Amino acid sequence: METAIARHGSPEVNDSLIHRGTNQSGMRDHNERLVLSLGRPHGSLAKSDIARMTGLSAQTVSVIMRELEEESLLLRQAPLRGKIGQPSIPMALNPEGAFFIGLKIGRRSAELVLIDFLGHVRSMLQHSYRYPAPRETVDFVSNGMRQMRGALTPAQDKRIAGLGIAMPFELWNWADTAGAPRDVMDEWRHRDIRADIQAQCDFPVYLQNDATSACGAELVFGQAGAARDFVYFYIGAFAGGGIVLNGRLFGGPTGNAGALGSMPVPGPDGKPTQLIDVASIAMLEKALNARGTEASHLW
Repeated sequence: METAIARHGSPEVNDSLIHRGTNQSGMRDHNERLVLSLGRPHGSLAKSDIARMTGLSAQTVSVIMRELEEESLLLRQAPLRGKIGQPSIPMALNPEGAFFIGLKIGRRSAELVLIDFLGHVRSMLQHSYRYPAPRETVDFVSNGMRQMRGALTPAQDKRIAGLGIAMPFELWNWADTAGAPRDVMDEWRHRDIRADIQAQCDFPVYLQNDATSACGAELVFGQAGAARDFVYFYIGAFAGGGIVLNGRLFGGPTGNAGALGSMPVPGPDGKPTQLIDVASIAMLEKALNARGTEASHLW
């Protein structure tokens, strides 16, 4: 059965915008996505609340919510009884309505997570290394997915809607900084990691810059989601960032907008330097090692 998640992917929560639907025919997908997007920031909502927030007619909202309930994407909550009239029945996102797998490929470690429809982490695996290698990464993902999916019921496994990869772009340019062999890092230039992983999956696989992805997570799950425009600083192995404009994640023409690591800042000696050279886990590790302090726990 094709669900709203299969048709559109995960609903994008954008609480800073005014949610407006349409009563015109042919807009079912948009309206379903809109209704689902209200579930995470607002919790349970009655039909009247959704109609008021979206501008959709009560009849349209009723049809949409009934279909989403039949697809097990929404769950009925306890009726709310008022002083007059029929009790209202709020609906909430079903945590098991959809599952998603997330992969973070970092310069010193990789993480694989399984989350439910509410964004709760169901399981997580981590793999540390001195530097990332494509073949080793694909093996980690293959073994990790087998372990994670093996712990799900057949019904849950069918509801995995996709896998998202968050990783730094142009990893081959960081061989010297990461202390990695150039030939190994250069493999990233010629490998399509998304295609390699897609070949192992029966659901769509997406790829995004790691800092941009972290910014998107802040927009959906964090406190900054209430703002229409903000800049997000991401401090990982190196410094990066993301940009939100008009309540939407802005990736730019290359998907790498918000590359804030090159921002000029005062250095330790007062002279201008790049943010990436003074604020990152890699720089912290270097400073700790210079003092004879073990720093592997940072990764």
